Amino acid sequence: TRDGDMIGGDFPAWLLDLFGRNLTLDLTDTRGECIYSACAHYGKCFVEHTVRRAKRADIVVANHALVMIQAAMGGDEGTFPLRYVFDEGHHLFDASDAAFSALLSGRETAELRRWLLGAEENSRSRSRGLKTRLEDLIGGDEAAEETVDDVLNAARILPGPAWHQRIGGGSPVGPTEKFLSLVRQQVYARDGDGRDGNAGGGYDLETETAPAVPGLVDAAAELEAALVRLSRPLGALVKSLAALLDAGSDSLESAQRSRIEALIRSIERRGVQQVNAWRSMLDALRHETPEDYVDWFGVERLQGRDFDVGFHRHWIDPTRPFTRTVVEPAHGTLITSATLRDRTGDEEADWRTAYARTGTDFLARPPEQDAQISPFDYPANTRVLVVGDINRNNADTVSAAYRDLFLAAGGGGLGLFTAISRLRGVHSRIQDVMDDVGIPLLAQHIDAMDTGTLVDIFRAEEQSCLLGTDAVRDGVDVPGRSLRLIVFDRVPWPRPTILHKARRSHFGGRAYDEMLTRLKLKQAYGRLLRRATDKGVFVMLDRGLPTRLTSAFPDGVEVERIGIAEAITRTREFLAED
Repeated sequence: TRDGDMIGGDFPAWLLDLFGRNLTLDLTDTRGECIYSACAHYGKCFVEHTVRRAKRADIVVANHALVMIQAAMGGDEGTFPLRYVFDEGHHLFDASDAAFSALLSGRETAELRRWLLGAEENSRSRSRGLKTRLEDLIGGDEAAEETVDDVLNAARILPGPAWHQRIGGGSPVGPTEKFLSLVRQQVYARDGDGRDGNAGGGYDLETETAPAVPGLVDAAAELEAALVRLSRPLGALVKSLAALLDAGSDSLESAQRSRIEALIRSIERRGVQQVNAWRSMLDALRHETPEDYVDWFGVERLQGRDFDVGFHRHWIDPTRPFTRTVVEPAHGTLITSATLRDRTGDEEADWRTAYARTGTDFLARPPEQDAQISPFDYPANTRVLVVGDINRNNADTVSAAYRDLFLAAGGGGLGLFTAISRLRGVHSRIQDVMDDVGIPLLAQHIDAMDTGTLVDIFRAEEQSCLLGTDAVRDGVDVPGRSLRLIVFDRVPWPRPTILHKARRSHFGGRAYDEMLTRLKLKQAYGRLLRRATDKGVFVMLDRGLPTRLTSAFPDGVEVERIGIAEAITRTREFLAED
């Protein structure tokens, strides 16, 4: 399969547990290596069938991420829709942020090398490399063959196999590894303790790009020059392939034409565009970051070890490129969501929040707006309880609260956490008790299943409980008694990352933090009622919830501040009423 169909939650991770080493993901294409009609399986490939049907369809249903990626990559000429309907529009900001960002990291650069060079010695990759994919198309064209050789020679400046060990061990090879080694040095020098003061706990680390450690700016200039030497033959190769198309306009078979066009797009996207973005980022280290962007260095950690080292660039407001590439060219766009507007008491300001989160405030013509009253009776069918006698920093006390609330509800509980470490701590303390009483306890980041599979099991098992973080909060759609209790460990304030600080400054300071937090609370609370007969209890185990944030809940819903013992009793009694 191709184009990331095996990533992003589409592939059921539990298959890996069932089949182990008998199942391989090495045959997937996530970087534009598909050879389309030249493939022996092209005629029966379900991905290709879907693509072809989509081009002929009147309506195409896709997720936000797919639309954004196609927009960011430029798409194919004439293939962008003229009308869009974005449901769950509150996800547009984050989807745009992911699609229009850039990352110069060890994994990204090593992946580009693999894509260009193919499998190398001591590598587990089965990639055929660019030369193998092109040889039957350009065979006999000496100029094109020399260009490919120039590309492959220049690609050796990118990290090769075992780059992790060399960067971490201080023995980098080549300009890319040298630059990333110094990036890692700067991150550990400035943020060596990690978040929450625990670098060994697996927390990602980050730091500003300036002031740079000695040698880093020079290493960036060296890498930028090396990338120039790579981008030139890549651009020349695109021209050679385009000339091949032009010369064979009356003789090329449709399959060959499709292959050449696909290769041109892949080289432009994976090579030219990505390399040019990296060059721009490196140039900013010697000058200034453009005002629309925020740059930082980071070390991604997994289970206490470095997983990736990188140089990040994000738009401060990612809805700007989304509006330019998706909304403005379209004939019409409809964006819907129950959690787009803030609730501050100022209706005009609340609509401005919706505009800012969707990029519609960049349009020359103001968008039309409409709000519909919910059909649900929230005051009658929900309760909101803020527990005031729990020490949120005491893991045993918090775990006991989760356990007793889940037991009071008889299952059907969703436990939400603002940190994975606290989720793990609660899970380890209550799992045995929940097993003893016959309530299955599922947990994101612990159970070897993707989030979608966990939610499917949670939905099917009415007595089960699920622990999770942001992805669960935003992605759960569980009607009925399978979800009748939500417990939040603490107020979900935004984490003070470098990116968030830049956006906080841009969007209004503390008011921006409060807006994001209200929307998170509103989104979580909204999971309780998915149909008119549903009932549910929302519990916040943090007495620090400010009153000004309780406007996140619907009008008429009373927010009660009580102790944990009373919260347990109220939960049991309310959910027992049928």
